[in-house]
Amino acid sequence: MGYAYIFGTIFFTVYGQLILKWKIDKAGSLPDGWKDKLVFLLQLLLDPIILSGFLSAFVASLFWMAAMTKFNISYAYPFMSLSFVLVFLLSVVLFQEPVTIQKIAGLSLIVLGIIVTSQSL
Repeated sequence: MGYAYIFGTIFFTVYGQLILKWKIDKAGSLPDGWKDKLVFLLQLLLDPIILSGFLSAFVASLFWMAAMTKFNISYAYPFMSLSFVLVFLLSVVLFQEPVTIQKIAGLSLIVLGIIVTSQSL
C-alpha cells in the first residue's frame, strides 16, 4: 500500500502543476501595473479550477504523510522526481512544449537515479 501513497502524491502533484499551467496560459500574460497584477492574480485565485490545483497540492501532502508512515524519506523522496518526468511528458502532449536533447538527457538521469536509489531498500 505504501507505493500507492507515493503514486497518489505524484498524481496529485502533477495534476496541480498542469491545471495551473493550463488556466494561467488561458488567462494571458501578467499585466504591467501592480494594481492590475493584483487584480489578475486574485481573479486567478478565485477560479474554481485553479482552486482545484491548490486542493490537489493539499491532497498530495496527505498522501505524502501516509507514504512517510511506510518508507524512510531517503528511499521515498527520489520517487517524487517522477513528477518531473510526467509533467514534462504531459506538457509536450498538452501544451506542445519543445522536446530537446538536454531535457531528454536530464530526465534520463532522473530516471536512472530513481532506479539506483530504489535498489537501496
